[in-house]
Amino acid sequence: MKLVFATNNQHKLDEVRQITAPYGIEIVSLADIHCEEEIPETAETLEGNAWQKAHFVRENYGMDCFADDTGLEVEALDNAPGVYSARYAGPGHDSEANMQKLLGELAGKENRKARFRTVIALTLGGEEHTFEGIVTGRITTEKRGEKGFGYDPIFIPDGYDKTFAELGDETKNQISHRARAVSKLGEFLAHIS
Repeated sequence: MKLVFATNNQHKLDEVRQITAPYGIEIVSLADIHCEEEIPETAETLEGNAWQKAHFVRENYGMDCFADDTGLEVEALDNAPGVYSARYAGPGHDSEANMQKLLGELAGKENRKARFRTVIALTLGGEEHTFEGIVTGRITTEKRGEKGFGYDPIFIPDGYDKTFAELGDETKNQISHRARAVSKLGEFLAHIS
């Protein structure tokens, strides 16, 4: 089975390919189908953004596709940055600036509970399906670790004493929000193929 993953983010693509490998699914990127347009992500929810991307590929390229959107939801900030996680500090998708803004807003706050939430929207054979993955944890007071991307250096998942950036890809791909959502997607596809 071949599916388009509506992303050009190489980190996400690598992560998803590793997770779906056991299911025998070939994952191709937007670049692989020569989609060079900037797909809009203007919805107010993670689900809305994921569906925008999946529908764009289906309507413009006629291919079965899945898309995801992920947000970091911080309890003390009324679940911000949420749907705005990638552009929290501005439109440039600057991970360093996003982390610094978040750490600044949490300065002096005792409640550092947070969760990563990934929503996957799948269009397949004219049907639509949604999958969700959540991992809970807390935000550190400073960056730790060199692996991963995005907010990984400041997020410690529950049950661990290291950030995602310190745990490395192998562990992260077993426990992350994206891993949980993609595993649900993979199990679903394995049952129907």
